[in-house]
Amino acid sequence: MGFEMRRKKRYEGAGKFTKRIKEIQKEVQVVLKKAQREMKRYADRKRSEREKYKVGDQVLLSTKDLKWQIEGM
Repeated sequence: MGFEMRRKKRYEGAGKFTKRIKEIQKEVQVVLKKAQREMKRYADRKRSEREKYKVGDQVLLSTKDLKWQIEGM
């Protein structure tokens, strides 16, 4: 019919390649987990405890990020 049937043959190189890729994936997962723990530890050092407010507490608010509009202009 103009084409040859492909042989079902395992290639030794492909098996070695997939095995190595799986090993690399495991190594990368270990390294990423370590980096994630280190980044969390660093970020947690910079954080401070938040104030606990109750209904009725008086607080001061900053207006630096509010956009003010002057009426009549």
